[in-house]
Amino acid sequence: MSYIETAPSIRDISRAEDDMQTQTDLESLIIDWDMTPEDAVTLYLEWGNNSWHAQHKPVTSKNDFSNYFVVNTWDGKPEVSLVRRNSEDAVELASFTLPEPLAREFMEEHGGNKGIYAPNEAIKRWLRATHFH
Repeated sequence: MSYIETAPSIRDISRAEDDMQTQTDLESLIIDWDMTPEDAVTLYLEWGNNSWHAQHKPVTSKNDFSNYFVVNTWDGKPEVSLVRRNSEDAVELASFTLPEPLAREFMEEHGGNKGIYAPNEAIKRWLRATHFH
């Protein structure tokens, strides 16, 4: 299931010091666990913004946004980021360091390649268990 919320401004989510939210604020967010980086680009930045596979509703305004996770491996060690994206901006709400076994498994799964990826099911389970009950 996908969630697209309507909000007054994407900038309104940065309320705590240093533009980071508290754990309580993050737990109250609706997370789109099925959004991938590729789907986010298609949905919010490409002309192909439509519901061609009916997984995500079409974006109708700048106020539509999604909260989703990405795994960044550009530094050689995977780091998970919670991102809020709309058609104008992407804001990192929080980042999480993976436990070594999950990090190693993820890098092996992706052949040690650098990039931005969707989290695998093991990482999603870990996030739900440790940060987003």
